[in-house]
Amino acid sequence: MARRAMPASDSLGEGGYLAGQLLIAMPGMQDPRFAHSVICLCAHSAEGAMGIVVNKPLDGLSFDDLLRQLNLDPVPPQRRIRLFAGGPVEGGRGFVLHTTDWSTEGSLPVSGEVALTASVDILKAIAGGGGPRRGILALGYAGWGPGQLEEEIQRNAWLSVPPDEALLFGEDDERKWRDALAKLRIDPLLLSSTAGRA
Repeated sequence: MARRAMPASDSLGEGGYLAGQLLIAMPGMQDPRFAHSVICLCAHSAEGAMGIVVNKPLDGLSFDDLLRQLNLDPVPPQRRIRLFAGGPVEGGRGFVLHTTDWSTEGSLPVSGEVALTASVDILKAIAGGGGPRRGILALGYAGWGPGQLEEEIQRNAWLSVPPDEALLFGEDDERKWRDALAKLRIDPLLLSSTAGRA
């Protein structure tokens, strides 16, 4: 008999929202864009939700290439940042998910340790050798309309777990999904993709 997964609502924050948490796609995720994905949920309210996929590296584009496209110096940069496919919405728009030791006026606090910045200022700072201690650059994001994420959670599409730096910024992207489940002490082989009713 398959073990039923813990519902994401076990880690709901203030007001029943999950901003600042990581969403983990269940093994039975039907949408191929999110199969085995780990998403840092940057905003979640009655108006909807927005997050960044943190375990799908972007192929075919480097930080140096991006700096050239944006006419930003220096190229080559003094520091680099890894690029990710952040989600299917607005794939041409860039977002840097980063530690809070650096911020600018437009930075959005995600949690006490993580912020999201969508301005070129952060890219300039990183290229120049400064910027946040750790971060990833995502092109695009994952978005949900009002009530849509809650409905998906009720259908057992997602679990949630508090983030840590290894899951957000670690180099082993192929392990992040399994490592996120391990934080919940869940073996993906024992998960059921069907929602239960008590």
